[in-house]
Amino acid sequence: MEITQLSNRFKAFAEGECKDSSPLYEHLSLKISEDHDLLELSSHAQEGQPIPNLFLGAVHYLLQSGCNHPLKEYYPSMLESPLNLKSIFSHFKDFCLAFKSDIINLLQTKRVQTNEVRRSAYLYPSFCYMYDKVKKPLSLIEIGTSAGLQLLWDQYGYSYRNGHHYGDKTSKVQVTAEIRGKQFPARLEKIPPVASKVGLDLHVCDITNPKNALWLKSLIWPEHRDRVLLFEKAAQLFIENPVELIEGDGVTLLPDVVEQAPADSAICIFHTHVANQMPEELKHKLIKIIKTLGAQRDVFHLYNNMWDRKLHLDSYLNGREEQHVIGETDGHGRWFEWNLH
Repeated sequence: MEITQLSNRFKAFAEGECKDSSPLYEHLSLKISEDHDLLELSSHAQEGQPIPNLFLGAVHYLLQSGCNHPLKEYYPSMLESPLNLKSIFSHFKDFCLAFKSDIINLLQTKRVQTNEVRRSAYLYPSFCYMYDKVKKPLSLIEIGTSAGLQLLWDQYGYSYRNGHHYGDKTSKVQVTAEIRGKQFPARLEKIPPVASKVGLDLHVCDITNPKNALWLKSLIWPEHRDRVLLFEKAAQLFIENPVELIEGDGVTLLPDVVEQAPADSAICIFHTHVANQMPEELKHKLIKIIKTLGAQRDVFHLYNNMWDRKLHLDSYLNGREEQHVIGETDGHGRWFEWNLH
């Protein structure tokens, strides 16, 4: 990728994603966008990866792995001291040049596989909606599952700031989010029954390996300590309640996995913040496969970042296709719109 394109990516990341969420990453990304040496270093990332997330995650990973450098004193996840941005960039660049070979290795071998537990806040009402439509247990298939933490949505508790709690009220993982939009989800009181769970990913992330768990934590932005705590609790819950994760091309594997699902269940295929890394032809292949499956049995398809950033729900029930737009979602699950009746 050309340096100019990389520069524009970091600017867009700073202004479109980090603003009002991570002052540290907003500041660093704008500085990186103007620095030829760091842009060249970031160009070692694998094709198709969100480069700013990957590059900043690699630095964060090395800091948390114990690399001794003054930079760590500027990272909120390292110390409790207030964030000081005035002199950080010179330390940041010095760190990147000092650990250049380590960063290149991470850029060439790691992927952005953020398991944002709080996104389950909109998965829960979505699956409640599906169950209400079919009154059948749900067979869950997640494409791009990474470590599989989203597949535990039925073991988390939820609060939507209306004074009520839903899901598993006794769970150690309690997710809070704001609901925006025209409607408030209905029928949230009962956790939908789940018949089976399978996660598919080209590169499954085994969080029983401490290095893998640390990588996923490093992808969480340094100021977001609440996200780190949620991740740690969800990771422990997954270790105690493992789900089947299959490594391979999720689109190609889909028909065989569906065939193994209980016959009296509804198929629920879902993926969040994954399709933006798919080539266009693969997206169309996925839709074609799902339509074929929907002609044979009840199928739901829940997704975002496919054609746009909005959360979509397509259904194929008794051979009839319907398409709905649920609404916008915050990338970290802090809020979502709900526009389904």
